[in-house]
Amino acid sequence: MKRADVTDLAGSTAVGSLVAFVLLTLIVTGQDGAPLFGDQDLNAWSAHHRPPVALALARGLTYTGTGVLPYAMVALAGVVLGRTARQRTLFALGCVGCLAAAQAVRYGVMSLVARPRPATLEWATRASGWSFPSGHTTTSAIAGGLLVLAVLARAPRGGRALAALLACWAVLVGLTRVYLGVHWFSDVLGGWLFALCWLSLGVYTLARIAPQTFSSLQPAAEGGRRARRADRAEAGRPRMTS
Repeated sequence: MKRADVTDLAGSTAVGSLVAFVLLTLIVTGQDGAPLFGDQDLNAWSAHHRPPVALALARGLTYTGTGVLPYAMVALAGVVLGRTARQRTLFALGCVGCLAAAQAVRYGVMSLVARPRPATLEWATRASGWSFPSGHTTTSAIAGGLLVLAVLARAPRGGRALAALLACWAVLVGLTRVYLGVHWFSDVLGGWLFALCWLSLGVYTLARIAPQTFSSLQPAAEGGRRARRADRAEAGRPRMTS
């Protein structure tokens, strides 16, 4: 994948997710923070389907979406992305800064929207602050997304299973916030859109200032094109008959 392809895709994704996030934010504020379509139904279902094992798993999983672990993940992503010791240090610091800046911006949006959380009677874990967009969802999506980017940039084929596992983790952390009753689903959706926009901006910036980061993606694509050209040449070559 060439740098132009990466920047075009990242730029388009950033614009699309930003527009979607702004629209969702306007809808939430237009409803004065009231639950949107499906929010109450999902929270009501969650409140009545919490067996002890599922509740314990959800609590354990949701705790991984905040605190030290996400920052350790993004620092690891920076180390994986770098090719030299200096690059690894700079990328690790950059990834940590990316997550910290995202949390700061999200906190600003959250304070401006000031959406109340669901009723505390439905809570199955502790929570604080306003509701939109979900902090755990945003943090886990950015942390998982940066590590997915790093894995795929270094091992485009071999890292797919790990990338899929990380993506599932980020999605499940967001869903636990609804399951545990501390967020509406639209809060989680807002967190995913915010994270997608932030990650896309990060990829766009990285592709512009350090295009060699994605160089490992190009040989696979070039190899595929060479193989297809060879197949076509072989098919068009006259065969010797005896």
